[in-house]
Amino acid sequence: MPTLQEIGTKRIVIYAKDVENITGRKERTARKILQSIREKLGKERWEFISIKEFCEHTGLNEDDVKNQMLY
Repeated sequence: MPTLQEIGTKRIVIYAKDVENITGRKERTARKILQSIREKLGKERWEFISIKEFCEHTGLNEDDVKNQMLY
């Protein structure tokens, strides 16, 4: 079975549901994590967080995160 990397998805945005699946945290905590990243980056609440920004903030490996995401 091919991995998501091999399929070649184009998604670059991470959502609270992805954070839940990756970290095992609950929805509210996942939303707080994303909000914390937005504040750190000076983004407004409607602006997206990229996978790269999420990984830089959490210290997680970008390839590992992409492999765990739901596409």
